[in-house]
Amino acid sequence: MIRDLIISNRSCRRFEEGCAIERRTLEELVDLARLSASAANLQPLKYILSCDPQKNAAIFRHLAWAAYLKDWGGPAPGERPTAYIVILGDTMINHSFGCDHGIAAQSILLGARENGLAGCMIGLIQRDELRQTLAIPAPYEILLVIALGKPREQAAIDEVGSNGDIKYWRDRAGVHHVPKRSLREIVVG
Repeated sequence: MIRDLIISNRSCRRFEEGCAIERRTLEELVDLARLSASAANLQPLKYILSCDPQKNAAIFRHLAWAAYLKDWGGPAPGERPTAYIVILGDTMINHSFGCDHGIAAQSILLGARENGLAGCMIGLIQRDELRQTLAIPAPYEILLVIALGKPREQAAIDEVGSNGDIKYWRDRAGVHHVPKRSLREIVVG
C-alpha cells in the first residue's frame, strides 16, 4: 500500500556498509524518476550513478548530514551509504528546474524502500568541490544528492508537541524520531 511505503520512507543516515548496491538497481531507480512527472514535459534532469566504494568516498566528503543533530558528524565508517545518485539539471534544456528534482528524488526513494533499501535526499552539498571531483561539465547544475543503502537505523514518526518543535532527534536507543504536524494543522479552511 502506498501509505505504508510513504510512512516507511524516512531520511536514513546510517547504512549497512557491507551490503553493496548494484549499478542495475540504481538504473532501475533512475528509470522510475524518468517515468515521473516533469514540468512542461521538458525532462531536464540528468543523473550520475555511483556504487563504487572509492567514488562513494569521494562524494561523501562533499556532503553535510543531519543539521539538527549538532553533535553528530555524519555516518561513521561501516555505516556509510553504498550508493549515490547525483541529480543534475541540464541548463541546455532549461534554466529553471522547479520541483522536477523533488519529484524525481521521491520516486527514487519510494522505489528504494519498495526494494528494502533506504536513502536520504541531501541538498547541503559543497557543489564546486563535487563538480571538480566528479568532473561534471558546466552545463549541468548540481541539484541534489541521494545517498542509498540498506538501512541500519530505525525511524519513528511523532506528532509535533505542544511546543511546536519540528526538529528531528535520536533517542538513547538510536531511533531517529521525526515530528510531523497534524493533518488538522496543515489543512487550511
